[in-house]
Amino acid sequence: MTFAAGKTGDVEALQRLAEDGGLIAYFGYGSLVNRVTHRTAIVAAVPARLHGWRRIWRPRPDMPGFPAALLTVRQEPGEAVDGLLVFDHADNLAAVDSREARYRRVELAADQIEGQVPAVDCPLYVYEADEKLPPHREAPQILRSYLDAVMQGFLVEHGDDGLRRFLAETDGFDTPIHEDREAPLYPRSVRLSQAERELFDRLLNETWPRPGN
Repeated sequence: MTFAAGKTGDVEALQRLAEDGGLIAYFGYGSLVNRVTHRTAIVAAVPARLHGWRRIWRPRPDMPGFPAALLTVRQEPGEAVDGLLVFDHADNLAAVDSREARYRRVELAADQIEGQVPAVDCPLYVYEADEKLPPHREAPQILRSYLDAVMQGFLVEHGDDGLRRFLAETDGFDTPIHEDREAPLYPRSVRLSQAERELFDRLLNETWPRPGN
């Protein structure tokens, strides 16, 4: 079921699942904003804004493979980030934890979330990169294929203005970009229309201009 704001039946179905202990929710602020990248059959999702946190690029942990930069969030009073509040089956939590390996699952309070969010009483989480893990020994690079998936999600869920906020409200965009769009390294890469390619490239250059552009 895809949650439709204002539909009582949808809210009641969520509440029944929550009362049976079968519902969880988590706030996605990166690739989880793009529903195409989800690997569980979610119950519902709604665009939302998380208060008290700020989004940043950081190095991936020191492990084999390309030194891709990761998106994470850190607690910061007065800050906020757009994203997608996902309602999922409690039985899927282990699968989500596996997808978000090397992140810590942190519990949130309902009043930290702003948006047309159904009033459902269930556990609410956000995933934060595990700071205890040593960073990759090579300098981080942002995978274009990952960035494309994230930007497409923000465009779909938050529109042009939300996409611009994503760029403006994320620290670390001075990190170099690895151009893998035509041969994606990101395992959950997405297809872009020509209009999306042109829009993403233009907005990125306007907000975070690169040398030579």
